[in-house]
Amino acid sequence: MDISLLRKHRRNTPEVMVGKIGIGADNPVRVQSMTNTPTSDYGATAHQIIELHEAGSELVRFTVMDDAYAQAIPKIKNILEEEGYGCIPLVGDFHFNGHLLLKRHPDCAQTLDKYRINPGNVGFGTRHDENFKLMIGCAIDNRKPVRIGVNAGSLDQEVLSRLMDENTKKPAAERKSADAILVDAMVASAIESAKKAEQFGLGKNRLVLSVKVSNVPQMVASYRMLAEKTDYALHLGLTEAGIGAKGTISSAAALSGLLQQGIGDTIRVSLTPTPESSRTEEVKAAQQILQANGIRSFMPQVTSCPGCGRTSSTLFQSIAKEISAYLQAMAPEWKKAGYSGFESMTVAVMGCVVNGPGESRHANIGLSLPGVGEDPLSPVFVDGRPYARLRGESRIADFKKMIDAYVKEHYQAELQNGNNSLS
Repeated sequence: MDISLLRKHRRNTPEVMVGKIGIGADNPVRVQSMTNTPTSDYGATAHQIIELHEAGSELVRFTVMDDAYAQAIPKIKNILEEEGYGCIPLVGDFHFNGHLLLKRHPDCAQTLDKYRINPGNVGFGTRHDENFKLMIGCAIDNRKPVRIGVNAGSLDQEVLSRLMDENTKKPAAERKSADAILVDAMVASAIESAKKAEQFGLGKNRLVLSVKVSNVPQMVASYRMLAEKTDYALHLGLTEAGIGAKGTISSAAALSGLLQQGIGDTIRVSLTPTPESSRTEEVKAAQQILQANGIRSFMPQVTSCPGCGRTSSTLFQSIAKEISAYLQAMAPEWKKAGYSGFESMTVAVMGCVVNGPGESRHANIGLSLPGVGEDPLSPVFVDGRPYARLRGESRIADFKKMIDAYVKEHYQAELQNGNNSLS
């Protein structure tokens, strides 16, 4: 796939540096996540940050809700540095009292790499602008970027009320629906807040905007409008996406169309974690959305068929599951060994002769089973050409060896001279 076709219409934005990670401009779309530990438990929070980073999160956010949380930030940073993870960009999430916490705890303000400010809850009336200005001033003093994060659930009521009043004064035929007004209000809140931040002295290259809502059509409409009206870097997310398949599918539906249109510079998939599950699920989901859209590659992908009446055997299902697990286990090892480019590799495991040979030929390396009532001989294709025939109990182990050989020969050769030595 020619990735340049997908990036051709990527919005031009200023580059926003968060620590040593660049957002927007020519940087790749970044993956973000958020901890769910009490930030005051600095040991647990630091180790969850490391876990998220190891899974692929390039920036990690955590809440800073009181003095104990703010005091923990330098301690978290110290742990990360001691364990060799001091480069992870840390984002502090402030609501209601951020202006007080940043002023009371200068070490926290300096340690964080970015502040997230919600304009809907920084104060009301004259206090709104005063508190907002204090936080922006702190960002300026510490040379930190800011994400102005608007959420439908905590929207600036003054902006919403103003737009609703304007709407009611229009002729009935010209009035917008409540859903449309909500979209307008989120976009207006984000843009007005960003303009105020610039007026207070924060450069556009230190501003990222987001307009999150849990309704997919409203989320898409909000970001499209925001992208049309501004050139700020944008953080995409469907807030409160939900649990399990619902959350993943809703996030994919919301993010994919925007990404294909070149909208979005960072993403987060806000999944409700299942009990006892790893927080890294949201990172993996974000990576899969980017990879499925051809935006970035993180992990070799398995192409496998769903099965039908031709595939009464469950053998191909077992092979597909085991090969997927093998790729996940080996990817870190290949990376540590210095191989590069294998992340975009495709591996096919197909169940019958209808599409099996064709899909296997289209993959970098593929195995095709014959289906119902046939001798379970499994042809292997490498870069479109027949390579071997496998059968028997050693089939899976032999196929794993071929995948490993493909990585070591193809991508090692690619690093040296661009040739594919296995095929």
